[in-house]
Amino acid sequence: MTPGAKLKARLANGPLVAPGAYDALTARIAAQVGAEAVYMTGFGVAGSYLGVPDIGIVSATEMTDRVRALAAAASPVPLIADGDNGHGGTANVERLVRAYEQAGAACIQLEDQVLPKRCGHMEGKEVVTLEEGAMKIRAAAAARATADFQIIARTDARSISGLDEALRRADAYLNAGADIIFVEAPQSESELRTIADRFKGVPLVANMVEDGKTPMLSVTDLGALGFRIILFPISSLLAAARTAQRVYAGILRTGTIDPTVERVTFSAYNEIVGLSSYLKSP
Repeated sequence: MTPGAKLKARLANGPLVAPGAYDALTARIAAQVGAEAVYMTGFGVAGSYLGVPDIGIVSATEMTDRVRALAAAASPVPLIADGDNGHGGTANVERLVRAYEQAGAACIQLEDQVLPKRCGHMEGKEVVTLEEGAMKIRAAAAARATADFQIIARTDARSISGLDEALRRADAYLNAGADIIFVEAPQSESELRTIADRFKGVPLVANMVEDGKTPMLSVTDLGALGFRIILFPISSLLAAARTAQRVYAGILRTGTIDPTVERVTFSAYNEIVGLSSYLKSP
């Protein structure tokens, strides 16, 4: 079964939690602790790979390399991969879809922001026309090698033009060939309910971002509304950044390790990365 077919089959069986991973190590850990899908966060890739904000700085080639690494590390758990705005026009979208599919992703997420894009919970976003957004989704659907490869169409129009426009775009993207709909940054539980009611029977994404624009609901509540993919894209990244601050500052301040900082042991880390399998005799 292809990664995309595996993801599609799983979505038929109720809400799916997809923790955000930003490198191969976090993708591997997410799979090891029981995730049934892993989400490659563009926000996290920008920060972990280049140490920059999520404003369209990471190239399509760099993102594809990251997909390949995360898909391998998470396997056989399917990877949902952030494709940003396709990194250009329809030809760029077609190339990116093929690259992500070949790199082992189960699904690509494409948004309707202009270049350069911004994180969905930042201010100052802009979107392309509905016609251009739909054209990119049609191009993505036509470019995939198999219909198993899933396409998430994300619209960022809510915070720019309001919920009605976001719903109108979501309708257009669904008609253009998207498999999954993602209305980014709804601002209340009522808006989440409106989205779910509008697209009953369609797989929907809910994005749970700490300190973001959308209220933090439980997986149970989101599933009851009708959402099928629940992302926690940056939870691990934010925790890891805080831990790094504490560890480095503590060493520099005291000249030793702070014993109160929780960590895995040296041997446990080696188990996580599979050292024993590499040391087996041929």
